Amino acid sequence: MADSNRNKRLYLYGKRSIEERLKAAPESVRRVILEHGGARVQDLAGLARSRKVPLELMPATQFRALTRGIHSQGVAAEVDEFAYADLDDVLDSGKKPTLIMLDRINDPQNLGSILRTCACLGSFCVVLPKHESVDVTEAALKVACGAENYVPVCLVSSLSVAVDKARRSGYWIAVTVVEGGDDPRRGASLNFPLALIIGSEGEGVRSGLLKDADYRFTLPMRGAALSLNAAISTGIFCYEAASQRADYESKT
Repeated sequence: MADSNRNKRLYLYGKRSIEERLKAAPESVRRVILEHGGARVQDLAGLARSRKVPLELMPATQFRALTRGIHSQGVAAEVDEFAYADLDDVLDSGKKPTLIMLDRINDPQNLGSILRTCACLGSFCVVLPKHESVDVTEAALKVACGAENYVPVCLVSSLSVAVDKARRSGYWIAVTVVEGGDDPRRGASLNFPLALIIGSEGEGVRSGLLKDADYRFTLPMRGAALSLNAAISTGIFCYEAASQRADYESKT
């Protein structure tokens, strides 16, 4: 898919995002752009040179027009359009990462935060539907801070079809619900091939996906009767799944 993305482009902003991309996928970086008179970024410039990525020093007014007021630390990078992983390849790999399926998540900052959480905890894959969902945009990448290089992200035509594929590959399907589900921190096991569907804060998981789930999980609220946003609730579930996986692996 990378070749088809060569004619399209995105921009990364900030030293951390660009540094991680240069380390993990330098072939996707077309050029690194430095703001003339901006912050000193010798380490980043040296990394770009070592990866044979062109460096460009851009006048400050032109650079600010390019970054459109985004906090960039004086550095940007033009990169290929994001290359999604193929869900079939992930399922056939034998690695059985926990699948985080996002249903109607439209905030790119939530997506960026989820990617960062999954990258930090390891052994996760994020699955996005093509419709009624955010995809991997510049705004999501800004929040992800390079996490997209370490987490496979799959774009699918239908979450229902993706769920069926996961089930046929040995996954159990779980959904998050506001109330009435098991608390994963209180004895509910997450230590098996799991596809976890996270719904939007306002609408939750759509009914067709709810009825086909093997498990329902809820995070009980102890304070005000508010709901956690998708990124925070996903982070809690992912941490619990990673902790249970680590405990199991330490005993085998």
